Amino acid sequence: MAQPKKVAFYTLGCKLNFSETSTIARNISNEGFERVDFSDAADLYVINTCSVTENADKRFKTIVKQALKANENAFVAAVGCYAQLKPEELAAVDGVDLVLGATEKFNIVNYIDDLTKNDEGTVHSCEIEAADFYVGSYSIGDRTRAFLKVQDGCDYKCTYCTIPLARGISRSDTLKNVLKNAAEISAKGIKEIVLTGVNIGDYGKGEFGNKKHEHTFFELVKALDAVNGIERLRISSIEPNLLKNETIDFVASSNCFVPHFHIPLQSGSDELLKLMKRRYLSNVYVDRVTQIKAVMPHACIGVDVIVGFPGETDELFLETYNFLNELPISYLHVFTYSERENTEAAVMKGVVPAKVRAKRSKMLRGLSVKKRRAFYESQLGSQRSVLFEAENKEGYIIGFTENYIKVKAPWNPALVNTIEQVKLLNIDTDGLVAVVFIKPIQKETASIKKALGF
Repeated sequence: MAQPKKVAFYTLGCKLNFSETSTIARNISNEGFERVDFSDAADLYVINTCSVTENADKRFKTIVKQALKANENAFVAAVGCYAQLKPEELAAVDGVDLVLGATEKFNIVNYIDDLTKNDEGTVHSCEIEAADFYVGSYSIGDRTRAFLKVQDGCDYKCTYCTIPLARGISRSDTLKNVLKNAAEISAKGIKEIVLTGVNIGDYGKGEFGNKKHEHTFFELVKALDAVNGIERLRISSIEPNLLKNETIDFVASSNCFVPHFHIPLQSGSDELLKLMKRRYLSNVYVDRVTQIKAVMPHACIGVDVIVGFPGETDELFLETYNFLNELPISYLHVFTYSERENTEAAVMKGVVPAKVRAKRSKMLRGLSVKKRRAFYESQLGSQRSVLFEAENKEGYIIGFTENYIKVKAPWNPALVNTIEQVKLLNIDTDGLVAVVFIKPIQKETASIKKALGF
């Protein structure tokens, strides 16, 4: 009997990419392939690319070399955002055999009947205007958490961003299909679902092939909250102008949604927000944070911010720094601006030197450390629920509270994939919070009862 062919995957970029890789992997497994780790020898390597940062572009060649080191005769396929934006460039990389653009990545099984190495990469791409249909996906690689895609593409025209060029127009999954996928995920014993997309606050647009909003993001949230079996729902990243007070208020009293929001800001300077063509000004951001903290004082709020955008003077950077310093936010994701082809920002005046960008990035990363520490300290002594993960890290098990505080407890396999009630004690030297359990661990209690014949 012939051995099944082996396939391995590598994902660069966002939660949305991870959800799509997982769906592509299931499709390939259904064709009889055995999935292995990327570091193992495989017949087929699939690399899901990202183009948000310059670093992600550069890493691609390194990842291809890693694959060919494990098996020099392996067939290498590239999919994802970078594969759509620069297909010929990827196809020219030594060892790459196949490049699939935005409309073809979910059809990869049609291109892998023959895994013979090619002298040069074959490209199957399209004009991005053709990416006007929706393909649902979700990740189930991590037993404790799943990324559920609800929306794709973006109609915004931010001057620094290539995502609309890589993923096309804004379009959504049907509400019926989202609820079906959520129920499937929950039935697999996964405790937490993270909603993901390019611009999830725009959910409902394109749900039935038109530009009308058949459903709103708020309606999606309410419907998901009523699905039986789901224990935790988390909103990944949502634009401040699309995060409405009705959604914030609902999350505060919902059954499943956790008090954690990640809201892109990009700049605290209204002058730069206008240059970026963002759809809000700083006062809107303040309003959203204020509303969240009014109804959920313990909520965790994460922020995306870009440093070194063209025209960002020292004064405008300090405006952003001070704006963030004064807001009751919990952590930052700091992105150093990098020029992207075919964007308006790439030809703007006022280019910020690389060394200045790096210095400003370091300052904001330092602020993030302080903000996270202050948020953790504000929660010490409180009781929280923690979803524990599967890995044994130097004798400890790691988990996250509902409001996204990273905690540790002595390793105990009975804790894996359970939600436990704990009290937050103190911040350890590694920055994680030590906890004490409020009541006996669920699985241990059950096993004790069984042993005693109850």
